[in-house]
Amino acid sequence: MSHSRRTFMKTGALAAIGLAAPTILRLGGRAWAADEVPVGIMYSLTGTTAIVEKSMNQCAQMAIAEINAKGGVLGKKLRPIIEDPASEPRIYSEKARKLTIEDQVPVIFGCYTTASRKAVLPVVERRKGLLVWPTWYEGEECSKNVLYAGSAVPNQQLENSLPWLKKNLGRNKLFIVGSDYAFPRGMAKTSKTICKGIGMEVVGDEYLPLGHTEWASMVSKIGSSGADVIFSNVVGDSIVAFYRELRNQGYDFEKLPLCSSTTTEVEIKAMGPEYAKGSYVSLPYFQTVDTPQNKVFVEAFKAYADPDAVTHAAMEAVYIGVNIWAMAAEKAGDVSPEAVVANAGGLSFDAPQGKVTIDAENLHTYLTPRIGKTRDDGLLDIVDQYPEPLLPLPYSSVGETADKRICTAKGAML
Repeated sequence: MSHSRRTFMKTGALAAIGLAAPTILRLGGRAWAADEVPVGIMYSLTGTTAIVEKSMNQCAQMAIAEINAKGGVLGKKLRPIIEDPASEPRIYSEKARKLTIEDQVPVIFGCYTTASRKAVLPVVERRKGLLVWPTWYEGEECSKNVLYAGSAVPNQQLENSLPWLKKNLGRNKLFIVGSDYAFPRGMAKTSKTICKGIGMEVVGDEYLPLGHTEWASMVSKIGSSGADVIFSNVVGDSIVAFYRELRNQGYDFEKLPLCSSTTTEVEIKAMGPEYAKGSYVSLPYFQTVDTPQNKVFVEAFKAYADPDAVTHAAMEAVYIGVNIWAMAAEKAGDVSPEAVVANAGGLSFDAPQGKVTIDAENLHTYLTPRIGKTRDDGLLDIVDQYPEPLLPLPYSSVGETADKRICTAKGAML
C-alpha cells in the first residue's frame, strides 16, 4: 500500500471515530465537522458482484484522495464512509438508510446492478438525498435524486454494436443471454427492436439467476439454436462461469462471435484471458483507450491499488461521477443534493475515455460508444468507436420500444 493511501485511510479512520476537529458545521439540516464533508461509498466487497465492485470502491477512494490532495471541495476534505452491501438489494437499501439518516451524507457514490439501484432509489428520494450512479443500465428511469454520471444507456451500447456485428462480421442470427433481472431484460427488449430494423433474427432470449454458475444446459441450448452470434448481458461472477463453459464445450469466438454489454477487463482477468480471447465488448471505456488522461489514470490506479490491477468501464464511470459531483458542488458553492443537481447539467470533464458531458436536461452523460476485441493478455483492442460523444437517451427512441416521456432535471415528463 502506498504511503499516500495509508495516510489518507488513517486520516479517514481517525475522523470516523471522532478524533478529527470537533467543531461542528450545520448545512441544510446536516451536522458535520467544520473542516470535512462525509460522503458515502457503497459498492459490494462481498457477494456475486464483488468481482467488479471491489475495484469500483477502490477507484472512488482514489478519486476522493486526489480531490483532497488538491484542497478538497469548498475548502473541506471529503471523508469517505464505506459500506458493504454484499451484493444484496435488501442490504443496499439498509445501508442507504444508514448513510442518509445516521451519517447524514449529502451524496452516496454507489450501486452496480439495476436491482441495487432500484432498492436505493426510494431511500434517496424520500430523504431528498443524492445517488451518483455509475453503471450502464437499461434506461427508462429519471430521478432528480440521481446523477447518472458515466452511466451508459442502451443507445450508447446497442445502436453501435448490433449493426456492427451484422455489417462487419456478417452475422444475422442472434442469441441473447442474460442474468435474470431488469437490466438484461431491458437490454434484450431494445436489442430485439434494433434487430428487427436491421434484418437480424433473434433465435434465442434466455436468462439464468444472478450469481448462477451452472451454464452447461444454456450453452447447449445456444449450440442447438442455429445462432451465428451471441449477445451477452450476463452480470457478476456468472460471467466467469459462462465464458468458461463456452470454451469447455469447444466454442471458438472467431467462428461463433460473442459480444457483451457487461464483460470488462476485471472479469476477463478473473476467468483467465484464454477463455475470453476473440470475444467482443461494447462499452465506452477500455484500459487501452489512447488519451493522455487515461495513461495518467491507469498508472495512478496501479500505484494506488495494485501494480497488477486492470482498469475498466465501471470504475472509470465511478471516477467520472466523483469528479463531476465535486465540480458541481464547487460551482454551486454548496454540497447539498439539490444544489449539486441544479449545477451539474452542462458540466464537462476530461475523463480517461475522453471528454464527457452531463446533459443539461436529463442528468445522464454524453459518452463515446466503443467496441473492443479481447486479446491474449486480457485487454481489448478497440475495433470501432464513434468520432465524438453520443447524446444519452434514457428513454428509448428505437421503434416500438419508443417512450414519449423525456427526462429532465425535475424528473420524467410527457
